[in-house]
Amino acid sequence: MGTRYDSQVAVFGADFQKKLGNLKYFIVGSGAIGCEMLKNWAMMGIGAGDTGEVIITDMDIIEKSNLNRQFLFRSWDVGKLKADVASKAAKVMNPAIRITSHQNRVGAETEHVYDDTFFERLDGVANALDNVDARMYMDRRCVYYRLPLLESGTLGTKANVQVVIPHLTESYSSSQDPPEKSIPICTLKNFPNAIEHTLQWARDLFEGTYKQPADTVNAYLTDSKFMERTLKQQGMQPLETLDIIRRSLLEERPETFEDCIKWARTVFQENFYNTVAQLLFNFAPDQVTSSGAPFWSGPKRCPHPIEFDLKNPLHMDFVASAAILHAVNYRVKPSTDRAHITMLASQVKVQRFVPRSGVKIAVTDAEAQAESQSGIFDESQISQIQNKLPTPETFGKFLMQPIEFEKDDDTNFHMDFIVAASNLRAENYNIPPADRHKSKGIAGRIIPAIATTTSLVTGLVCLELCKLVQGHTKMEFFKNGFVNLALPFFAFSEPIAAPKQKYYDTEFTLWDRFEIEGELSLKEFLDYFQVYETDGFRFLFCFWKACTNLSAFTSTPRIVCLRVTRNRNYVLMKKGLTFDFQSTF
Repeated sequence: MGTRYDSQVAVFGADFQKKLGNLKYFIVGSGAIGCEMLKNWAMMGIGAGDTGEVIITDMDIIEKSNLNRQFLFRSWDVGKLKADVASKAAKVMNPAIRITSHQNRVGAETEHVYDDTFFERLDGVANALDNVDARMYMDRRCVYYRLPLLESGTLGTKANVQVVIPHLTESYSSSQDPPEKSIPICTLKNFPNAIEHTLQWARDLFEGTYKQPADTVNAYLTDSKFMERTLKQQGMQPLETLDIIRRSLLEERPETFEDCIKWARTVFQENFYNTVAQLLFNFAPDQVTSSGAPFWSGPKRCPHPIEFDLKNPLHMDFVASAAILHAVNYRVKPSTDRAHITMLASQVKVQRFVPRSGVKIAVTDAEAQAESQSGIFDESQISQIQNKLPTPETFGKFLMQPIEFEKDDDTNFHMDFIVAASNLRAENYNIPPADRHKSKGIAGRIIPAIATTTSLVTGLVCLELCKLVQGHTKMEFFKNGFVNLALPFFAFSEPIAAPKQKYYDTEFTLWDRFEIEGELSLKEFLDYFQVYETDGFRFLFCFWKACTNLSAFTSTPRIVCLRVTRNRNYVLMKKGLTFDFQSTF
């Protein structure tokens, strides 16, 4: 043929090469695997035909630490969008490739972009993701649209490949790895002994300070049923939830950035002095157990409180980052002027802490769990808080801004807070601190990628893609792969078949569904299943809000039904409606 693909044509044939060129594939992620995938596909000619296309999306920007393993990026690309730079690099390798780059996160918030029209024109999806939630979301999309999914991942020297084929194999979500071993609660809360413990504590502090309270407050302000649901919760949850709302809206809400500094200085005092002082009051440094052994021994490190020092950079790092994030939470204009922040912090007067008698501190997880489950409180406490809380209408259009932790943006002060909080906690317990790079790796759960592992796993993905293009439909032609280069270990197995369920004489899998085309009234829709399929199905719910009076409009066409249900015009982003059914037999 006299083309760059001659060696490939010699093995697979000209028709195969044409099919490769006309493929329409979606690559989700442009990190280590995404870059390697794009490079391979450019070399193979995927999406380089007249009707072919490769779409790649990644919302992240390039960092200096990416350069050792993401080979489509160069030092001058730092700070640019990954998907854009990777796409341009692939075009240099093969100018014929038709590639479109996006900067979107895949999820419910982008379903107006990645809608029916988008997915229905695809031949398949290749995941190049670094988290399970996004993988499971794309898996659900592929099952819904019945598209092949090429799933892969690396963990240091380990790697795996899974091919998901409609009507043939199980999906990615059908089986999951066992959950990671978690750090005991008491270790995190009172007895850390490693930097990993203090970093996890800092992450929990971030979520419990800047994310969860804001979500709770916004639910109170916008959901008319929120209070009713809250009061039905078990144990101490109603009291804890209402107390969060009270503190967030009445005690901690700032009017100015100066208020944010005062709040941050108080948070420093509470976490790095008061809490530790109370712990030492309960368990003195020379305390012994009932057996006569020192209480502070083995993994239990005896802590010491930290006196706030304006001249200590770490102390001011915490106050500055905490105050700025607090301001973002409440939509108050923050200041990043360190001199100004230091001046404001110097004016804050903090009340001296006096340890209290009768405070119980759990020593084991069992004690902590028992305390949480046996919480006893007076019902009048809830009434008192409810009476103090202004009604949601009092706040007008005010909403807090929840902060999602993002490790890769060095300008958002998220990692500044995590590093400062973790290292202060480490200082409390005489644990060696961690620098920003190490802290980011642990707090962000980053496993260093190895270029050799990445190239190997991407090559295996490309082999499975070739089998899909060849049109194979037998399970034995496909292989899931499991690799550990450190051993070395290589194992390949046939994909697991989609589990079959049985209803009387009918077998079905996760890929099967009822499909009804055309305009039907709701009554006609229900009659279809009752008469033509089976009387064992009951209408359960659809993706819009449940209809309160179904019989009132069972003869109403579906679009009118949507308007009645929502009480407003509803723009349908899908070409059809999705219903779930529960069988009763």
